[in-house]
Amino acid sequence: LKMADEPTREWSEEQLKSDDLPKKDIIKFIQDNAAHSFLAEHKLMGNIKNVAKTAKKEQLIVAYNQLFESKRFKGTEPVEDVAEQVKAVKIEDKPKEVKTEVVDEGPPRFTKSVLKKGDKTNFPKKGDTVSCWYTGTLEDGTVFDTNIPTTARKKKQTKPLSFKVGLGKVIRGWDEALLLMSKGETARVEIEPEWAYGRKGLPESKIPPNAKLIFEVELVSVD
Repeated sequence: LKMADEPTREWSEEQLKSDDLPKKDIIKFIQDNAAHSFLAEHKLMGNIKNVAKTAKKEQLIVAYNQLFESKRFKGTEPVEDVAEQVKAVKIEDKPKEVKTEVVDEGPPRFTKSVLKKGDKTNFPKKGDTVSCWYTGTLEDGTVFDTNIPTTARKKKQTKPLSFKVGLGKVIRGWDEALLLMSKGETARVEIEPEWAYGRKGLPESKIPPNAKLIFEVELVSVD
């Protein structure tokens, strides 16, 4: 029993190069005879007219010759390859919105260094209420915001800032950094503008556009 008959070369090099042979004919031949993955690699899948528009004749000749050299004809692929491709195609059929959720945002837009260790056991979870003392400065050292009272007497009257963490109540860099802190920890958090106030800045707080913010944050309690 021999393998399925291999297709024979239809055209010589001269014929391939000649203007009498339309690109469509070469594409059709390759589509009829080549394995699915071969077509995918050479970008020859799909409507013949469209392929003819984008593919150059030289590319088609190269693909045609490679098909015979590599012998990747239809029916030579192991079955699981085809199943994989079917899977791959299915995933892409889903509506575009689905994709946006899993955007890889690259590395986090903040860095955190521990100034004073916390208890290493009480880490806030999304939705927990955290209370913090903090001071925010710009890169040049300008303090634009702090809730730390200046005198001891005021300290008794002042409460730390409390909010539910991880829900977007504060800038993204805070939300993300606090989820990594444990109760009692003081940290220096440097936040890139994308996870702070971005292009607009926050003029009323004297934060310029595209400002990197530096916070010293003490996580007082987690509820």
